[in-house]
Amino acid sequence: MRFNDQIVLITGGGSGIGREMAIRFAAEGASLVIADRYLDAAQGTVDLIEGADGSALATQTDVSQADQVEAMAKAALDRFGKVDVLINNAGLSVGDTILDFDEAAWDLNVDVVLKAVYLCSRALLPQMIERGKGVILNIGSVNGLMAIGESAYSAAKAGMISLTGNMAIHYGDKGVRVNCIAPGTIQTPIWSERLKREPHAMDHIRPWYPLGRVGLPEDVAKAALFLCSDDASWITGVTLPVDGGLTAGSYRFNKALQGIRE
Repeated sequence: MRFNDQIVLITGGGSGIGREMAIRFAAEGASLVIADRYLDAAQGTVDLIEGADGSALATQTDVSQADQVEAMAKAALDRFGKVDVLINNAGLSVGDTILDFDEAAWDLNVDVVLKAVYLCSRALLPQMIERGKGVILNIGSVNGLMAIGESAYSAAKAGMISLTGNMAIHYGDKGVRVNCIAPGTIQTPIWSERLKREPHAMDHIRPWYPLGRVGLPEDVAKAALFLCSDDASWITGVTLPVDGGLTAGSYRFNKALQGIRE
């Protein structure tokens, strides 16, 4: 198994992509630290891991708050002695265009999406550097690569991508690799309320994807397992789109052009 004797800390690990990653890392031999703003969600993931004979710790953490991040890091190190892999997965999106939201909403997006990466990485990098080995994986978004709305969230994700590259070049010679995954539309529980209101919402989104479907949490989790493993030991500073081809080009524009040519 690729992660035997390794400790993996996942923020936002209580549901969706975070939970799927946690379960799959545990199946590959890792012990997990599950950080989430909601303790019951984090504990739910821990229960699933321990139910499969894995080892995990739940921490209630608002990753935008420095004191809570420091407490999270201390709890992880007190329990396991090290953290080999940090996955900055926690996030949220509030508002669309800049005239739709106020300064507080802007700050909330930036704090949870971008500042949290800084805080969590700052808290756990020193022990990685001391041991001469570690991996940081940031879960970004196609919103950081192209303009598709959610302005504050998108700006924060773009900042995450830039921070990924900067951390990669600064700490590569210390044995720490830093990469980013940019998922497209992933059908997670966050879509539940919208799908109740609009049961066919995904039907409107699928045609934009060259592979003909929206993503699943497992699509991101599989990419994360690769980038965090020794199979990717010479990969750092990259942002990998896991997006069904969305950012490769405009599939619907291409189809429209084909129609014109015909």
